[in-house]
Amino acid sequence: MTRLALVSFWLLAADAGMSAVQIALDPRAVSEAIAIGQSRLDRERARFHAPYRLAAKGEPVDYVEVITPFRRVVLAAESRAVTGDRTFGQRQGIELLGTGPAVVELVVEMTFHPLNTFVGVPDYAVALVAPGLPPLRPRAIDRIPRHGPRVDGAPLPDRSVIPPPTDHPLVGGAMVARFDAQLLNEKGIYDVVIEDGGKELARVRADLAGMR
Repeated sequence: MTRLALVSFWLLAADAGMSAVQIALDPRAVSEAIAIGQSRLDRERARFHAPYRLAAKGEPVDYVEVITPFRRVVLAAESRAVTGDRTFGQRQGIELLGTGPAVVELVVEMTFHPLNTFVGVPDYAVALVAPGLPPLRPRAIDRIPRHGPRVDGAPLPDRSVIPPPTDHPLVGGAMVARFDAQLLNEKGIYDVVIEDGGKELARVRADLAGMR
């Protein structure tokens, strides 16, 4: 099967409901993720990413990005491919996932009021809520400040890069919340809830059955 046919097959399968978050990826799944990330068709990659971006209505939250293990490989292959580097292969994908427990990340993108007095990204809380179950809290949250406008199409925030000191005001930021994938129902429906001291700021619906 050609790479284009492989990408098209998976997208059609997802439309037909043959999808769920994969906690562990076998070599074939890693190759499928790489094929999507390296696709030369922008519309195919955009179609794949669409279910993972969840628009929010409550300020200051703009949207939430869901990064599953499968999508993590897609994004890595894609970021290399857009620079002309298509050497990212199965071995690199497996190394990227590592040998530790699988995680699902939620990237909460925010824009703050122009007159805010924040010196850093606020200590907002993030939780996954499903009916009849206690809220699921992340194992860790990284907070990444933004001192300029967000660039559409730019890579997701890199928590390993610490922004240098600046005199520019804080205009936004991101929270990267890491959840233990083993605790999730891979076909479950969750509300992503962002709170400030118990006050709900935003709530978005994440349907894992529409992801991989």
